Amino acid sequence: MCGFCGVLGTGPDDARGETVARMTATLVHRGPDAGATFVGPGIALGHRRLSILDLSPAGAQPMRLASGVTIAYNGEVYNFLDLRRELEMAGRVFRGHSDTEVILNAYDEWGLDGLRRLEGIFAFGLWDPRHERLVLMRDRLGVKPLFHARSTHGLAFGSEIKAVLAAGGVDRAIDRQSFHEYLWFGNAFEDRTMYSAVRAVPPGHWLIAERGAVRVEAWWRIEDWLGPPAVATYDEGVHAVRAAVDAAVTRQLVADVPVGIFLSGGVDSSAIAATAARHASTRLSSYSVGFDFDRGVNELPTARGLAESLGFDHHELHVGGADLPDVIVALVRAHDEPFADAANLPLFLLARGLERAVKVVLQGDGGDEMFAGYRRYAVLRHARAWSAWPAAATALLRRAGRRGERIARMAAAVGSREAAQRMALLLTVETTWDPPSALLSPEVRAGLEGETDPFLAYRACARRFAAHEPVQQMLLTDIHLQLPSQFLAKVDRATMAQGLEARVPLLDERVAQLAVGLPSAWKVSGTEKKRVLRDAMRDRVPARILDGPKTGFGVPYEHWLRTSLHGFARDAILSPAFLQRFGFDAARVAAALDDHRSGRRERGFMLWKLLQLALWARECAR
Repeated sequence: MCGFCGVLGTGPDDARGETVARMTATLVHRGPDAGATFVGPGIALGHRRLSILDLSPAGAQPMRLASGVTIAYNGEVYNFLDLRRELEMAGRVFRGHSDTEVILNAYDEWGLDGLRRLEGIFAFGLWDPRHERLVLMRDRLGVKPLFHARSTHGLAFGSEIKAVLAAGGVDRAIDRQSFHEYLWFGNAFEDRTMYSAVRAVPPGHWLIAERGAVRVEAWWRIEDWLGPPAVATYDEGVHAVRAAVDAAVTRQLVADVPVGIFLSGGVDSSAIAATAARHASTRLSSYSVGFDFDRGVNELPTARGLAESLGFDHHELHVGGADLPDVIVALVRAHDEPFADAANLPLFLLARGLERAVKVVLQGDGGDEMFAGYRRYAVLRHARAWSAWPAAATALLRRAGRRGERIARMAAAVGSREAAQRMALLLTVETTWDPPSALLSPEVRAGLEGETDPFLAYRACARRFAAHEPVQQMLLTDIHLQLPSQFLAKVDRATMAQGLEARVPLLDERVAQLAVGLPSAWKVSGTEKKRVLRDAMRDRVPARILDGPKTGFGVPYEHWLRTSLHGFARDAILSPAFLQRFGFDAARVAAALDDHRSGRRERGFMLWKLLQLALWARECAR
């Protein structure tokens, strides 16, 4: 797991080499073990290495074959041993045992079709001088990031936005559509970033630049996994899920360095931990985190008990809100754009606390999207009943305190007759009767709402997945939108900021393809969520975990914004320079801060978004 970058364009080789060296220097945190660049006619590639497989010089990058095909790569290809055996039978000779060399040979032997056969988490830039072809490719579900933009020196690309910006001459104007999406959801969607000129290669896509022509196209679509179910009965589904998780964890334990487990005490991480204990050849270490304000839910004892029963070497980290301002700023810099999922905090702190004790961790992200772990899926089972909810009842509930407001928000979302709006509103605490744009000045708000649509990405998904029933439609939309834009971005930036590789076995192709094709009724039944995954783990994970309430790395940022972080947040959010730059109304923002601190109204998510935006404007977007 590493970081890479590059530039495709004309101009002197020396200038291009200097540019890519500058870009590569921004990615040292992703690859603290080594770094190198490659410069050829029209191309320059840079790489920072985190040594996981083949620690010898034979695994170094950028890597080049005798044919001239060269790659800079970030990720892990989990089926590389199968591909290698097939390539060796075709006469290919390997000098090392890295998956990087397998990717190069698969392309050299089979062309673009060889790249379609890759399974794993990956992003890379591959240069073929014979066709003057650059391939920028990203894995199916978007676990690993890849950005690109036009720069002074040509097409710049890299694992992080900071590397792309370092190419020079990249327009830093703010993308207004992304800004509007951020106000609602805490991140932008699809290929958008907060910079109008910088775009992401979408999951399952590649950008191919060949002899002056550039195209971005899908090399894989989730519809490829939506054929007839792989199993006929629920019991067969349970056994298939267990076998798929076994296979995924087994191949994701492969590394030439120690592997650890991030253990929250929830179903997903517990399933991975219990499965890893069965297949690991050495004793594993596990890591958990607790907070100074846990709202009555302390997951540490549960995680500790499971770890002890599995024979892990277990470690705990305790986090307090007063210690966090410097960490929050560091994460803003790591993301390169405002990002409001506070779960990046425990991941970052856990990664930092490891101090290179392990280089690889397995964790549970993706289980909720694959197996319907969120409350909204259960609620959508009864969408027809909610649609009959009277508007007058919603108005009354809005005046009945926090609990009433939450029910009103849920009723308004599920009762929406428009699928796009229903799905979008289930993904945020913001509401149509008090949208986040209400904090802007009237003229700025009118311009933003007239020019952009915060539900744009959801409208595209509603059209794309219109043939599916509401729960499956929501699952597919979450996999397509929320998973890569929020959860996987969180995992990658928070861990790679500390040079730590995070693997997500529940998003392994063997699990994901099976899960996507299962009927949604096997995943959520009544109020029971992740039904088929829970039943698949009955013989491994204690019932108190499988049948307990949903847990995870919950972060009490709402509490911190009232207490230990209030002054820090207030100073940043009420900065005149910040308010004027984005057009916020100072009085309305101050009122939101006061309402939240006094407890008159819950405004935690909105204030957290404003804090991240203000810090990004100060630290990154100058």
